[in-house]
Amino acid sequence: MKAAVLKQIGDGELDVREDVATTKPGPDEVRVRIRAAGVCHSDVSAMKGGLPALAPGVMGHEGAGEVLEVGSSVTDLQPGDHVVLSFVPQCGRCAYCLGGQPNLCEVHTVAAFVSPRFEVAGEPAFGFGGCGAFAEEVVVPSVGAIKVDPDVPFEIAALVGCGVLTGVGAVLNTAKVEPGSTVVVIGCGGVGISVIQGARLAGASRVVAVDPVTDKHAVAKRFGATHTTTPEGLEELKNEVTGGRGFDYAIEVVGLAATIRSAYDAARRGGSVVVVGAGGPEQAVELNAQELFINEKKILPSFYGSSDPRRDTARMLDFWRAGQLDLEGMISRRIRLDEINDGLAALQEPGGAIVRQIVEFD
Repeated sequence: MKAAVLKQIGDGELDVREDVATTKPGPDEVRVRIRAAGVCHSDVSAMKGGLPALAPGVMGHEGAGEVLEVGSSVTDLQPGDHVVLSFVPQCGRCAYCLGGQPNLCEVHTVAAFVSPRFEVAGEPAFGFGGCGAFAEEVVVPSVGAIKVDPDVPFEIAALVGCGVLTGVGAVLNTAKVEPGSTVVVIGCGGVGISVIQGARLAGASRVVAVDPVTDKHAVAKRFGATHTTTPEGLEELKNEVTGGRGFDYAIEVVGLAATIRSAYDAARRGGSVVVVGAGGPEQAVELNAQELFINEKKILPSFYGSSDPRRDTARMLDFWRAGQLDLEGMISRRIRLDEINDGLAALQEPGGAIVRQIVEFD
């Protein structure tokens, strides 16, 4: 079968090849034919070494498809079911799952780093995020394949699997944005647009979108931002919108030390600073003890939108059906797997206004 393979960490391009096969599903695993996969900036970060990944490996972690085969112990899925992939499958038994934080479950995440799920030219290879969605087929834990209704388009389902759960979840689950509040969102890529939609959904009175790419400003307003600015204009707009007090919620979706610091400075005293961006270990943020004590700002990291993937996948699709989330509008471009390197390059082009690209499979 065909898949996009990262030969080694640091490579700038993926090798699209046809000598790739999945491993046979174990008792608690399923084999899924991928029908749509989102192109996420986390894939680029992993290729460069900013996020954990193994090579050789098949990239891609935001996908949806159709179950082809189930393991002998799987009872809740069957061939033909439509599913969304979750890169953090919940075991349901660990302290995190039982404590209401299934997004922090480590059981299957750790297993993904020691259990190859592909073979490339007969040699073992891994799937990024335990998935490897840039492939025609994948083998994943059955709990990482979340069943959806068959009338949900695969591209819509794929978006929910990562970007939408992460962005909307950061608003509803992590920040718990209250109606009438003020929100600033720093970074207007695919996840940032999901955050903006989540803030609108939560009833925020003013949503300020910040991005240095001015082409993204009109896009941000289309999805619910009430104001837009470049980073240089944020202080002035903060004074205009909040009377200089600062925002109730400052949500950072970039993963850089400078933008996290900017979010902290933009939040009001007693407000919430939500860090969604997936930054590397070199992005060290400096805060002094006095400002932490005096300002009493809550710093809330948000991994995978603090989501319960099974619960929240259904919630996001309910919002979509009700017209409260515009998921179709987030798809800026559709590409084939052979064009994946063009898609990855487009994410890194300065001045681009791409929200999400979808890889379509036959």
